[in-house]
Amino acid sequence: MTVKLGLLATLEAKAGKGDELGVFLRAGRELALAEEGTVTWYAFQIDQTHYGIFDTFETEDARAAHLAGDIPAALAAVAGDLLAAEPSIRPVGVIAVK
Repeated sequence: MTVKLGLLATLEAKAGKGDELGVFLRAGRELALAEEGTVTWYAFQIDQTHYGIFDTFETEDARAAHLAGDIPAALAAVAGDLLAAEPSIRPVGVIAVK
């Protein structure tokens, strides 16, 4: 396995919506499990209103498939209700893996 690509998304919940965003992200795990090209998928909490997602891929095709898949679509569907701002989604290069 050669994981060399990733995505880092940071999310800001609307006031009072942090817990709901956390529940949404926990449910996203099931969608991530169905993605063949997604090697790892992490959802994390930074503080009461800031959350994130970090996932890794072996190929650019797998990363592109993820971006066109169910998780971004589900996030777009709830963004108006849960998010205070547009999510920041950045492609990253993975330098080292343990």
